[in-house]
Amino acid sequence: MALSLAINLPPPLRDNLLRLQPLAPQFQFKFPIPSARIRCSSSFNHISLKMVRVTPNNNPLVCHFHTAQFGGEVRRRMIRRLWCVQSQSASSSLFSSTSTTITNNTKKSIVLLGAPQVSTIVLDALLTASALPHSSFEVAAIVTQPAARRDRGKKLMLSPLANYALDRGFSSHLIFTPQRAGDDTFLSDLKALQPQLCITAAYGNILPTKFLDIPSAGTVNIHPSLLPIYRGAAPVQRALQDGVKQTGVSLAFTVRALDAGPIIATETIEVDDHIKAPDLLELLFHKELPSIFDGSARVKAQPQDDSKATLAPKFCYFMQIGPDESWLFFDQEAPVLHNKVRAFSGWPGTRAKIQAVDKDGQKKTLEIKIITTRVCSHENEHFNEADDIAFVNGALVFPCGRGTSLEVLEVQLPGKNVVKAAAFWNGLRGQKLKKL
Repeated sequence: MALSLAINLPPPLRDNLLRLQPLAPQFQFKFPIPSARIRCSSSFNHISLKMVRVTPNNNPLVCHFHTAQFGGEVRRRMIRRLWCVQSQSASSSLFSSTSTTITNNTKKSIVLLGAPQVSTIVLDALLTASALPHSSFEVAAIVTQPAARRDRGKKLMLSPLANYALDRGFSSHLIFTPQRAGDDTFLSDLKALQPQLCITAAYGNILPTKFLDIPSAGTVNIHPSLLPIYRGAAPVQRALQDGVKQTGVSLAFTVRALDAGPIIATETIEVDDHIKAPDLLELLFHKELPSIFDGSARVKAQPQDDSKATLAPKFCYFMQIGPDESWLFFDQEAPVLHNKVRAFSGWPGTRAKIQAVDKDGQKKTLEIKIITTRVCSHENEHFNEADDIAFVNGALVFPCGRGTSLEVLEVQLPGKNVVKAAAFWNGLRGQKLKKL
């Protein structure tokens, strides 16, 4: 037998509940009954709807139904949609126990899209700002990459952004993990939230037009470069690889063309000669950029000069198409190699093959990961032969192109921890090193 709920709700919340009708046919939603309040709660196995009617006895009508009878995808959609209703109801003064007057929530809904650790910097700033007494917005949902198998154990792990959101108490039902941002189910769920603004921070997926059409104030991207230079997936890494002395972060509207939307604001910073990509990324994402809720952003945003655009393509690594970029070749000059080590720090890293020669002349090829370097100030007089690797003042010194030298300060053998060059040298037990 069908259960009937009679609820007085404004159209946005009512529409959310009505979308459950085809999923839960045993529920019949009827409108309106004056002065009612709805409370929703859910777990993995059931959803509870509690409708409180204002009657002389104020007796609550509590209805439960178990979602285990439905398929996993249907169950997920039902729970998520009811949480959408709950989130909107909890954040609004929608009902009064003695009046039918509706007071709409004036806070604007934001959806954040991201995945890596740097995205958590943006989420932290948004959650902290939204909790302030006079905040004009709230984080309605988070969109991130699906769980993937990571690390040596190949465990299925959530993205860093999803993990951080859960640690901050964000509802798991409002964390979306679509395979593609154009998935119809995902877009339907997102549209139900009625977001005013979407913000991308290293999300990593292309956003189709039907996504961009949903937020009323548009979608903006926090891009760690001074657009239009270094458009693409790896702007910080490519900037460091090029040895730039200055970079920055841009806030720009998202359009279908890659990182080509009008620029709302930029901030510039000077680049230290020794900073690595993960540290520079974190520094850039900590920069404060202006709000766009006052309506001035679209008026003030400036189109990019496409003639000055440069690209920052993602890395070619292992099984990806193209050459493996992670190898170091010591016929190049030391500053070029040093910049590459900084740029590729974290992922994918830089590697080199060297040769260890014992006292009997036996040779063994070693593959090492180069972690930290600096351009050497020593002359090449430390090398007995052109391919010798010397150990000078706690560093492995590699002869490089055009008479330059590179100091390697930290290395890592496969399956081992990162160690200082001195510890690595001592572990050789008298073997000589040669570059390959």
